[in-house]
Amino acid sequence: MQAGLQRTQPVSFNQVRLEDAYWTAYTKLVRETVIPYQWDALNDRIEGAEPSHAIRNFRIAAGHEEGSFYGFVFQDSDLAKWLEAVGYSLNVHPNPELEAIADGAIDLVIEAQQPDGYLNTYFQIKAPEERWTNLFDCHELYCAGHMIEAAVAYYDGTGKRKLLDAMCRFADYIDSVFGTEPGKLRGYDGHQEIELALVKLYKTTGEERYLKLAAYFINERGQEPNFLIAEWEKRGRTSHWQAGVTRKPDPAYNQAHVPVREQEVAVGHSVRAVYMYTAMADLAALTGDESLLAACKKLWDNMVNKQMYITGGIGSTHHGEAFSFDYDLPNDTVYAETCASIGLIFFAHRMLQIEADSTYSDVLERALYNNVVGSMQQDGKHFFYVNPLEVWPEASRKNPGRHHVKAVRQPWFGCSCCPPNVARILSSLGEYIYGVNDNTVYTHLYIGSTAQVKLGSGAAVELKQETNYPWHGDITLTLSLAEAANFALALRIPSWSEGKAEIRVNGETLAADAYTIDKGYAYITRAWVDGDKVELTLALDVQLIEANPLVRANSGKAALQRGPLVYCLEETDNGDKLAGISIPADATFTARFDDSLLGGAIVLEGEGYRDDQSTWSGELYRPVKRQSGRIPVKAVPYSLWGNRGEGEMAVWLRVRE
Repeated sequence: MQAGLQRTQPVSFNQVRLEDAYWTAYTKLVRETVIPYQWDALNDRIEGAEPSHAIRNFRIAAGHEEGSFYGFVFQDSDLAKWLEAVGYSLNVHPNPELEAIADGAIDLVIEAQQPDGYLNTYFQIKAPEERWTNLFDCHELYCAGHMIEAAVAYYDGTGKRKLLDAMCRFADYIDSVFGTEPGKLRGYDGHQEIELALVKLYKTTGEERYLKLAAYFINERGQEPNFLIAEWEKRGRTSHWQAGVTRKPDPAYNQAHVPVREQEVAVGHSVRAVYMYTAMADLAALTGDESLLAACKKLWDNMVNKQMYITGGIGSTHHGEAFSFDYDLPNDTVYAETCASIGLIFFAHRMLQIEADSTYSDVLERALYNNVVGSMQQDGKHFFYVNPLEVWPEASRKNPGRHHVKAVRQPWFGCSCCPPNVARILSSLGEYIYGVNDNTVYTHLYIGSTAQVKLGSGAAVELKQETNYPWHGDITLTLSLAEAANFALALRIPSWSEGKAEIRVNGETLAADAYTIDKGYAYITRAWVDGDKVELTLALDVQLIEANPLVRANSGKAALQRGPLVYCLEETDNGDKLAGISIPADATFTARFDDSLLGGAIVLEGEGYRDDQSTWSGELYRPVKRQSGRIPVKAVPYSLWGNRGEGEMAVWLRVRE
């Protein structure tokens, strides 16, 4: 691995206790509402919601009842992600009743598992003779990966090995099937996930075969002859998704068009991409593979600097839930799947462990505070799959090109990968706040919490963080130590603050030469003693953000941002026809805490213009004679939109000179 990289390890979430006004509400909502609600959804007990049948599929596979498989071929993964979320939750908040429910689900999973270790209810119930014959379409290894992740999380959370041992048997069986050795299937899954899961299994068990298998799946991808095309030919050129002979697969959709080390541009299905990039970063960190790291950096640069929405969303087209091309970021036909932003967070977090660089933590924060949180309604029972930046409800209903863009969140989905994904990342939120190495404690996110940190040097420190972020930019860190210790405390200075930060230690403002700035982190190195207090003040200015001129959808427009939060206009505050609202180029918006808005939030208020519809008399076009009147404009955090009924929404606003 390159010299000079600040390698870190995350401080495990079970060593972090959240005590945060903003985030505790969300984690409590997940624990008390989302997890129980999703269990009901998996058991088809939500009136008016699309059925899941996930639990019933396992009951059928286990021989508890008769019936047919129902749902998508990857339906098993919904239960797996739910179990993973439960594992994280139990780790921090023991709950005997929830644990008993999860234990019962795990018993069911193991009863469904076949003697050789194989587990997949679709193939066990519906097509046992087709096992491993359609990896391009059918997500067998993807489902296995999610159940492996669940097993690791549940073992970490409860100490119970039942699911972990079962998934080791499954991984052992997969290892016997796939590889370059004679008699093995030289293939890989169409949907990446198994790769990062095997790394987690290796870290938990220490079994080298799992790490080697993860590396095999990454290294084999994109090699010639192309496995996915050869498999399609062998299958008779058929597809799981449509009848008859189908057209030749495009391996770029699965990031299998060239070997991973040769990939420089993010292409294809966005969730598959970031799951693969996450595994690539994992392997680069564990093996010191410079070529993998170089590919990760190129892919990261392309994705976040040319293909990422201001909200941290990725994947601009609903055709294949995919990336399209550089700077193609439409607001009204966007996809920006919730799972894709969660995968982006995974990738950012892994890269952050290789190199302490705020380019990764800034993006992690952006995706978390905007796209991910905004995907879930404040009741914890409704979700967005697609996260648009502009919504016109009538177009969503009547324009086939926008049917995927919903104006209100849904109670569940037939393909419900996103809701349990939200549950599992918020249940493990503490994992993303701090990092540590031999001589430095890193604060990546500003979330009120208490962390027990042990440096590689052996020094132990308790770090208590207090803040009202993201509404305010004041952060206080109090250190507790049994004895004095020399180390560095590294504080992220977010890029949105434009360097406007003040640091105080024990009440004394530090001069610029009292700390060093490196890759977006301020390093304060000293002999720390018990009770030392560090205060960081970040400027939370309201900013008008413009997009690169190559982003045609946003030409002549601006978005509002304050701190990590992107803002939007909603019809409920500003009336309809939001596209007719513009703001002056020198617009000033004031921030005000509105305690009546969904439990309290900072809103932005200013003035703009509205096109005057009353001057039109029914004609469709006319010579330009724009008339408009000044109007008050109110913006709310994007993460809160859609919680007050159906209506229009817009992030990007026209700018008038």
